Amino acid sequence: MNYQETVDWMFSQLPMYQRQGKTAFKKDLTNTLALSAHLNAPEKKFKTIHVAGTNGKGSTSHMLASILQEAGYKVGLYTSPHLKDFRERIKINGTPIEENTVTEFIQYNQSFLEQQKLSFFEMTVGLAFDCFAKAAVDIAVIEVGLGGRLDSTNIITPQVSVITNIGLDHTQFLGETLPEIAFEKAGIIKSGIPVVIGEYQNETFPVFQEIALLKNAPLLLADNENVIFETDLKGSYQLKNVKTAIKTIAVLKENGFVISEEQLKSGLLNVVKNTGLLGRWQILQQQPKVICDTGHNKEGLTYIFQQLQKETYAKLHIVLGVVNDKDLKSVLPLFPKNATYYFCKPNIPRGLEANELKLQAEKFGLVGNSHTSVETAYKTALNNSDIKDLIFVGGSTFVVAEVI
Repeated sequence: MNYQETVDWMFSQLPMYQRQGKTAFKKDLTNTLALSAHLNAPEKKFKTIHVAGTNGKGSTSHMLASILQEAGYKVGLYTSPHLKDFRERIKINGTPIEENTVTEFIQYNQSFLEQQKLSFFEMTVGLAFDCFAKAAVDIAVIEVGLGGRLDSTNIITPQVSVITNIGLDHTQFLGETLPEIAFEKAGIIKSGIPVVIGEYQNETFPVFQEIALLKNAPLLLADNENVIFETDLKGSYQLKNVKTAIKTIAVLKENGFVISEEQLKSGLLNVVKNTGLLGRWQILQQQPKVICDTGHNKEGLTYIFQQLQKETYAKLHIVLGVVNDKDLKSVLPLFPKNATYYFCKPNIPRGLEANELKLQAEKFGLVGNSHTSVETAYKTALNNSDIKDLIFVGGSTFVVAEVI
């Protein structure tokens, strides 16, 4: 198989959560542990940082990787989902792994992967750990895919665990309340390993305190951090992620990592350059100004629209698409009513039909037309906009992916 055929094969083996939804979720680490044993436990051959959270875990992971790269370390970075190319998920010093690395891994291990009935996410985690071990990275930043306790990444023993924040997302898997979701995220807390909590929340912090106490894990709160550094990631909501990254770096320095203040500053200012991060308050063009952001739940969208209020424009156009398990009653009220909407369906099985989204949006005073594709919606928005207007693209990672 060539590269594209290999990736298509991975997608097709068992349902993939990002595309299929609930049917792809596995509440068990048995498969990941079996793959680890098959690969001779690659995750034990390098140091790690484990990052969980409802919002901000991707940005925080990229910030940490960038800072460590500036400090001269060889850094692995595992994140999900990807926007354009599967290899975005696995990077070493900001460079995606080679296509032949993917094809050779699958070809060499294919019989085991099929026999074990590994999911797309499980085999991707195994591929990442195998790549980082073979490349002899000094440290790898590992972003949790979903939840924490039962996530496939949760077989590592990191230098530090990080939980950015807790919001009501993926409630069908993680629980209906913030404390229930916090419990799942807190599953990455390991015995004796420091844990950084990015954001203090009354409902969730006691959960982290209790589990950290049980596991004798030092608990650190990043909210108290005094931030004097800026980042190239746009959006005022990144301030919380900067605080989280700074506190995490402080823990690493206590563990023997050598990182100067200048390297920390440079790392935060060069996240996009160093890691290739896409889709976080990304400005795609000017006149008309086009901004996209992958934020898609209540907490993430709240930050986005706070940021949008700071923008100056004549008219606002919003290209909007969502997945079909999105809690629309919690997110649609956040969207501004003084905008023209272009409703569309992301090109995945989980995408919500544009007409249905339009129908639901109208209940909250959001007015616009439905379109046959993300591309058509975006092109129509561009055609309808004057140079002083602003176009925002979002609602789903997959909508952003189709526009970038």
